[in-house]
Amino acid sequence: MSWLTRLFGSGRRRLLASAAAVLLLASAGGLALGFAAQHHPPQPPASAALPAAGVPNAASAGTTPSTSPAPASPSPAATPATPAAPTKPAAPATPTAAPTAISIPEIGVHHTLIQLGQNSDGTIQTPPLTDPSIPGWYRYSPAPGQVGPSVIVGHIDGTTGAKGVFYNLGALRPGDTVDVSRSDDTVAVFRIDGINKYAKSAFPTATVYGNTTNPQLRLITCAGPFQNQHYLDDIVVYASLTAIHPA
Repeated sequence: MSWLTRLFGSGRRRLLASAAAVLLLASAGGLALGFAAQHHPPQPPASAALPAAGVPNAASAGTTPSTSPAPASPSPAATPATPAAPTKPAAPATPTAAPTAISIPEIGVHHTLIQLGQNSDGTIQTPPLTDPSIPGWYRYSPAPGQVGPSVIVGHIDGTTGAKGVFYNLGALRPGDTVDVSRSDDTVAVFRIDGINKYAKSAFPTATVYGNTTNPQLRLITCAGPFQNQHYLDDIVVYASLTAIHPA
């Protein structure tokens, strides 16, 4: 399957991704390599989904490019489809408050973050499958606490068969909190607005990655049935900034 991103709004490095970019995880050959049949991660109920009205404080349609890439059909992880050539992003500005760690008490996640860029073919780099406990911040998205959707991705499992850092992402509920520690010795606190599961073949690109007028967070991992060496669905957690306080 193919994952690629397109970036716009250089001043705030706002992010728009293709539908297949939802997990941002294909460049490592998929999120799991056959161990998924042994695992049954929690799935978000319909009651936890973001309301149909959409993302809180989403920017108006006039600020979102009208040339959003069309969704790409998923392909088996063993034979990823060749992605369309994305727009090469400018080098990201070094944020004054880069994310360094993430804490999600409700599901027992407390881990340092690595930074993820792009591969030479434009696909997103991913945390190592050999250690699925590591989450990563996509450094071409806004830093947590900046205006726009900051993107953090994590595996549901990996090549070792161990559960990944975001294995229990589907167990989160609206109102739960996510703390992101930052390099300026502050913590950005986000409140979860909704948790949605999408079929990869019908991923709502603009909803997930479109411009927002406030600081937001997206947590993303695989979900759903595991067939032909890839997951059929994705889980996306939507969250909005509520506070920034000293660490």
